[in-house]
Amino acid sequence: MAWLETKKIIVVFIGAVLNAFAMNFFLIPANVYASGFTGVAQLLSSILGGVVSTGILLFVLNIPVTILAWKKVGRSFTIHSFISVFLMSLFMEIIPVVQVSHDILLNAVFGGVIAAVGVGITLKWGASTGGMDIIAMILSRVKDRPIGTYFFTLNAIIIITAGFLYGGEKALYTLVTLYASTRVIDAIHTRHEKLTAMIITKKQDEMKRAIHNRLVRGITIIPARGAFSNEQREMLMIVISRYELFDLERTIQEVDPEAFTNIVNTSDVYGVFRKD
Repeated sequence: MAWLETKKIIVVFIGAVLNAFAMNFFLIPANVYASGFTGVAQLLSSILGGVVSTGILLFVLNIPVTILAWKKVGRSFTIHSFISVFLMSLFMEIIPVVQVSHDILLNAVFGGVIAAVGVGITLKWGASTGGMDIIAMILSRVKDRPIGTYFFTLNAIIIITAGFLYGGEKALYTLVTLYASTRVIDAIHTRHEKLTAMIITKKQDEMKRAIHNRLVRGITIIPARGAFSNEQREMLMIVISRYELFDLERTIQEVDPEAFTNIVNTSDVYGVFRKD
């Protein structure tokens, strides 16, 4: 467990460096905006005339959502997400803003891709880069509201404001960045907000307790029988959000490394999507 935690911190560290590098070398010099709270921090910094840096504003914006996450989500996710935000803000202050290329399209694409790699690997290891990811996690745990609507609304505001401040061309290049980053994050982590896990294990009672202790989800038990061995078992079916995938994978590995697990994409869920 100690080595696993160390690897997680290392991944969060690398993700923060990549995000800071993408911002200070590509997006900020070209006035092209990132998505989510990072883009909002960029906008506020531009509106304030650069008096307050994007890194500091990003950290300040994440303080209230981090406090909310501590109460609603859990300590592990919140702590690692806060570390990610803190490191990204710190590196954005340390790394100088340098214009690597004067080609705005190259800045938009490379900035979006590099930042997305940082976000993707951070999500894959059960943390986040703060901001909208934390809000999405809270909503998925509490109300199961459509997360995409919030992401779309916030990013639409960023694009429109970028167009107002720097002209329609900059808004279009911001859209290119958002598209590139979304595609890369989806490739590294998963594009679906909800996933269904079907777990066949000999340790069903231990597995149920472990999952309930770590995730706020109900489990459906389905009788199963091996076609070759004719052995009776139980299949545990659980629907989770993309942010809970890491915790579920680690739980299964800890309880029964030999469990057969099938993770499938879930387009929609009807009814109650949480544990009462």
